[in-house]
Amino acid sequence: MGAHGQLLNLAYRLLGSLAEAEDVVQETSARWYALSPQDRAAIESPAAWMTRVAGRICLDLLGSARARRVSYVGEWVPEPLPERAEWNGRPGFGSFADPADRITLDESVTMAFLVVLETMTPAERVAFVLHDVFRYSFTEVAEIVGRTPAACRRLASVARRRISSARASTAPTARQARVVKAFKRAWEVKDIEALIGLLDPDVRGIADGGGVVNAVPRPLVGAERIVRYLMGFARRMPDPTLLERTVNGRPGLVALQDGVAVTVVAFDVVDDRITRIWAVRNPEKLRPWKAAGSSRAHPDSHTGWARLA
Repeated sequence: MGAHGQLLNLAYRLLGSLAEAEDVVQETSARWYALSPQDRAAIESPAAWMTRVAGRICLDLLGSARARRVSYVGEWVPEPLPERAEWNGRPGFGSFADPADRITLDESVTMAFLVVLETMTPAERVAFVLHDVFRYSFTEVAEIVGRTPAACRRLASVARRRISSARASTAPTARQARVVKAFKRAWEVKDIEALIGLLDPDVRGIADGGGVVNAVPRPLVGAERIVRYLMGFARRMPDPTLLERTVNGRPGLVALQDGVAVTVVAFDVVDDRITRIWAVRNPEKLRPWKAAGSSRAHPDSHTGWARLA
């Protein structure tokens, strides 16, 4: 993976926002080229230098992001990512010829993982992601976080416990895909009993409209309550086209209205029951999903799922 791809992967995991991650990469690049040729030549490892700069920028952004999200309308959900083949090629991100210069979809970008990262302090998140995900030493992490290696080790340990305590899916992708497919079919035919049967009794649902489009302002808890909301949503948005799509490396759904992606839904599945649902409706977060509504897309297609199974 090139330097651009490495920085983009790091920044997205740290920030949960593709747009902000792109900004970080651009700012890091600008700082690199602002150096004199002599200063650049004196840097032994440009990649390490860029990682330190990008990490520090992300650390600052995470601090300010907490304040911004207090004023965010409704619930904030990390920006969902499509499977590689579905990038829309928008300038500044998807137009790179090398597919490695994109986000690598693995366990560390699942929606469940990113949501847990949101509960961490900025320092915990940076220390954990750099060490546990990208395998930087605590000495290297300390240079970015501005603390001692021992302190960074403690930060990562606290973050690791948060990850371990979160109840996340370990089921094979093919098994999760079957559950999501059944959910899609039940939703399309408005089979309330089937929907309730697919949901964990304590399922938690979150919708992110960002104040731009209508979305439930607070989390919904409980299978029957979520199904009532889904039926109401279906009445407000008649006959949507539902596509089976990979969302952050896991089976998910995309709802189209007049060929435009209006909702991207991510799931967490445990023991063949859906335990968490994240519905992203904020159009600012759906820019990479333009290709989901292209003429090649079919409501029953399995783009990305077979490769993940």
